[in-house]
Amino acid sequence: MTKKAFQDFYPENMSHCYGCGRLNEHGLHIQSHWEGEESVCHFKPHSYHTAMPGFVYGGLIASLIDCHSTGTAAAAAYRAANREMDTNPPLRYVTAALHVDFLKPTPMDTLLELRGKVAEIKGRKVVISVDLNADGQTCAKGQVVAVQAPETFFTATK
Repeated sequence: MTKKAFQDFYPENMSHCYGCGRLNEHGLHIQSHWEGEESVCHFKPHSYHTAMPGFVYGGLIASLIDCHSTGTAAAAAYRAANREMDTNPPLRYVTAALHVDFLKPTPMDTLLELRGKVAEIKGRKVVISVDLNADGQTCAKGQVVAVQAPETFFTATK
């Protein structure tokens, strides 16, 4: 049996994000899981994620850090509340602040690994720190301040 990703627990009306929404046919479909106290996501860039030949586009790196962090924030909030991720009301987090430091060029033809740590949980705010690694090298570091989205955020019609 395969363990479900954090993003698999998002209700349908909260599953359309370009980065992590399972219902966005053109999206990245990132998947995040707990590995002890760290959240982990693996992503293999496609050729169209190129910045320049051989290297990953920085916007993709920022998107991966962003969506992995908001998923981690939701999972951390469920953990802190001692709740399972499939219980109601759903906890969904959105980005209030995103900071990315690009440390070195990220190679294209390798599996990227993101490792997130919860730096702070306070009320409706969760701060996540993420390292993005390729071939054993840390290529980028990010920090996301995520805030719990109000229920009304997801009841708007198209």
